[in-house]
Amino acid sequence: MHQIKKIFDGVFLVDGKLATMNLDIGRNVYGEEIIEKDGVEYRLWNPYRSKLGAAISKGMKRMEIKRGSGVLYLGAATGTTCSHVSDIIGEKGILYCVEISERNVRDLLRVCERRSNMLPIFNDARNVEEYGEDVGSADVIYQDIAARDQAEILLENCKLIKKGGYAYVAIKSQSIDVSRRPSEVYKEFLDKVSKRFSLLESIDIMPYDKMHLFVVLQKT
Repeated sequence: MHQIKKIFDGVFLVDGKLATMNLDIGRNVYGEEIIEKDGVEYRLWNPYRSKLGAAISKGMKRMEIKRGSGVLYLGAATGTTCSHVSDIIGEKGILYCVEISERNVRDLLRVCERRSNMLPIFNDARNVEEYGEDVGSADVIYQDIAARDQAEILLENCKLIKKGGYAYVAIKSQSIDVSRRPSEVYKEFLDKVSKRFSLLESIDIMPYDKMHLFVVLQKT
């Protein structure tokens, strides 16, 4: 008999393993296991494949991505973490998936075709003016981008979330500046974004990912 424990809105532990309730019944996205109990499907969420999953597994306390949320996802890649966010926000939520890589977008589209709450946006996250009208005003930004100007990209996109909205960011020290200590890179990033965001939480996501700091921010 499977043991189910709710830890956040739409996020569960199934037999001690992280999971979300499957919005696309009978199908997985990246080979993850599907478990059924009492007529409900749960998709196991691999924290080695998802920085949000890693942060939750490492004890993240603030989860503002919830049922009905509007989420702007910068760096959607092939849709692994996106699919779990899609599960969490449910049919009444909407997930705007911005991705620049044509190869990744091909895989992402296959996920979006099965999930009505996911809208793919094939664009550079720096080109806010080109997709801003489609997004309007979201509740949350999720950013997982390998770029030296990661802080500037977040600041430019923050106009697309409401005052008091949230940002979940995987700061990638090696993408920003490989020559400096990660701690210095993290501090500089947080100093840059402090004019628009306050820091609520920071999580070291080792051993799931190296040289990343996952932060939860709130727009001021």
